[in-house]
Amino acid sequence: MNKRVYVIGHRNPDTDSVVSAAAYARLKQAQGMTNCFAARAGKINPQTEYILDRFNIPVPEYLPDLIPRAEYYLNGEPVTVGADVTLWDALERMQQEGVRVLPIVDRNGVYQSMLHYKNFARYIIANINPNKKSSFPVSIDYLVRTLRAQPVTLFDNREVRKSPIVVAASYNKYFRAHLENKNIGDALVVVGDRWDIQEFCIKRKVRALILTNSLGLGPDLAELARENQVSVISCPYDTSSTAMLIVYSVPAGAMGDESVPLMHLTDTVKKLREPLSHAPSRCLPIADDEGRVAGVIFEGDLIQEPNIELIMVDHNEPSQAIEGIEHYKILEVIDHHRLGNLSTRYPITFINKVVGATCTIIANLYREQALPLGKDIASILLCGILADTLSLHSATTTDTDIETAAYLSSLCGLDVQQLGRELQTIASRANGLPAEELVSLDMKEYTEQDFAFTVSQIETDSPTDLAARGTEIQAALETLCASKNYLFSGLLVTDVTALDSLLFIAGKKSFVSLLNFPKADEGSYTLKEIVSRKKQLIPLLSELIEKMAGI
Repeated sequence: MNKRVYVIGHRNPDTDSVVSAAAYARLKQAQGMTNCFAARAGKINPQTEYILDRFNIPVPEYLPDLIPRAEYYLNGEPVTVGADVTLWDALERMQQEGVRVLPIVDRNGVYQSMLHYKNFARYIIANINPNKKSSFPVSIDYLVRTLRAQPVTLFDNREVRKSPIVVAASYNKYFRAHLENKNIGDALVVVGDRWDIQEFCIKRKVRALILTNSLGLGPDLAELARENQVSVISCPYDTSSTAMLIVYSVPAGAMGDESVPLMHLTDTVKKLREPLSHAPSRCLPIADDEGRVAGVIFEGDLIQEPNIELIMVDHNEPSQAIEGIEHYKILEVIDHHRLGNLSTRYPITFINKVVGATCTIIANLYREQALPLGKDIASILLCGILADTLSLHSATTTDTDIETAAYLSSLCGLDVQQLGRELQTIASRANGLPAEELVSLDMKEYTEQDFAFTVSQIETDSPTDLAARGTEIQAALETLCASKNYLFSGLLVTDVTALDSLLFIAGKKSFVSLLNFPKADEGSYTLKEIVSRKKQLIPLLSELIEKMAGI
């Protein structure tokens, strides 16, 4: 996996978060950062889905988390070798690529075993033993390739089978006795200009006759070899070099170490550490879901920077960011919320402006950098502004939001008021979602006075539908609150018509008892003229937490 830069919003993303990521990734690509991609840290809501589909914008890639995984530490294309490649060719490939190991794969790239020097040495020691009758799996074609040989006669040349190597170095009678102790039909005989031995071997129907020093074979013996179906090849090397190279004619698959476990791209670094510590050469092959090799990971790779970098949009607090963000380099932050406790080891680009939507900031970055806005991007940016400012009626709306919305409207030909009404109607579709999904929509986690809490928000033109589901929503909030021991969890239901809100809340009695909002029902409160979670509700809740902490 080559290095990727993800533009990503907060967990449980709203429209502004997703649209900001899509639009800013497009801006970075236009600036030449071709490895920059939009991502999201959660399921998109019905409103966002409608916007992306209407303007034909791909849904950003879903990242469930950024817990360090094998795929984040692989770089470049994998270097592999086929199981049917000769060992000589495989070792040459290792030298050319400058690698210590080679995953051995089948014709579909699926992992079979690992070729490494330790296993190669073990194989040689086990098989080149003067006290043991050794045979090597080899085909005549492999011999021709490795020995750079000239075929004279070929029979069953593609068949791979185990064959002993016999060097005709002694006098005829001694050699004949030696050959009789071998499996003659499988024997590979290395011989020089010993015509009598050549004839004897052909008549005894050895598997192959290997002539050294580029020697030829007389017409009579060549005809005899054809009659007896003996393969004869002539190689340019002397006898000792030829005998040595035959060992390297075996298929790479025969040298593979099958004990090296195959790991997968999605395996966590934590899962890799134990098998890595015991693996030869301290490395492991990494494959995709189909078993195709994607690369090799070494112990030393895990102390390097991963091949992912991040640009955060529409949030800056780690508690609202995708899980695992602390392991990666953050290049930029573009946001319009309060400052959290984010810290980095290096300077970064940090843009935080008092506006109603992150989309407003990004639209103006296009203008500042003189980059043309396509109609599709202008359209979704306008939608993002309207969605995050309640069609420019939220308390967070600024003159900059209004001016930017008018500018984008002129580019894409969409009426601001009409589009706003459409988006509000689409947003209300979420009313029918299960309560567990409702309380996770646009949910943000906050920390005040060492207390963690969450507040979700949903915008609707029919809040009575949700008010009628109070018991169900309250139960979902209690489950959420207990799951991570939050101080409280709340759901802000904003009426986009009346510009009021209904707050459902569940949590510890020490906090809930301090709530002094007008009560609508058990566990719910009426918030007149409060529509902004960021600017209106969170400050009120923060004051109550400070009061509780001081008790």
